[in-house]
Amino acid sequence: MIRALAIGLALFLPAVQAEDLNPVKDAGPYVPSPQSVVADMLRYAEVGPQDFLIDLGSGDGRIVLTAAKVFGARGFGVEIKDELVRKSNEAAKREGLADRVKFLKQDLFKTDLSQATVITMYLLPDTVNLLKDKFLKELRPGTRIVSHDYPLTGWIPEKYLQMDLEDKIKISGVTTTLIYLYVVPARVEGRWKAQMPPAVSRQPATLSLRQQLTRVSGSARLDGKEVPLEDIKLRGDKLTFKLSGRRGEFSGQVKGRSIDGFVETGRTKAPWSATLGG
Repeated sequence: MIRALAIGLALFLPAVQAEDLNPVKDAGPYVPSPQSVVADMLRYAEVGPQDFLIDLGSGDGRIVLTAAKVFGARGFGVEIKDELVRKSNEAAKREGLADRVKFLKQDLFKTDLSQATVITMYLLPDTVNLLKDKFLKELRPGTRIVSHDYPLTGWIPEKYLQMDLEDKIKISGVTTTLIYLYVVPARVEGRWKAQMPPAVSRQPATLSLRQQLTRVSGSARLDGKEVPLEDIKLRGDKLTFKLSGRRGEFSGQVKGRSIDGFVETGRTKAPWSATLGG
């Protein structure tokens, strides 16, 4: 992947049609990101043959090409420079990967991301954060997002890697290299009507959940008593929590407006479920 040293606003404007009054300006000189960073980003996201990867700002295409050639993934790259798009597609043909990857010249803000299971990017921090709402709207829960050097403000990374690379000096002036891995969370905020095992609640139960991206808090109403939830974790569509003062751990998979899972207490495992707004 190649990043512009002076990217400028032109990189993020819509693709320009012939009749546009304000043509896209040259984004400036570019340099390749170290290949070791490309490999680390893909390994960190555990990319495999089952994945569809979209690289935002794909440059010479090396992330998408490496994902296909080394990790067996499919996908495409989005880039604003005609020459880089042309060379990337030529490289895909030359390496026998054109049936699995392609490169497009288009506005990354208008690109449909819904097919992705992995998003990779090396963009300016303002642009990274302008994409947050688009990610939540278009990406399925569980989709991994890997950002090189710049974090998604307000999101808690699933993993974070910092290393020093001499190759980065010519790019950023320092050796420091950062890789952030995020997982798109399911939407769980609201009041859920829950069916619990009799040992947990003999009456219909409710879960009241509050959510700020990957941060979730809440309580359960069990047999007429309010019980705080503890150790709540949301990773993609997987939700786990415990009931304050009680044994057992709840786990469940969020499927839109329903959750299905199990509560485990020692050697005992019993099903539970919940419906949003029920």
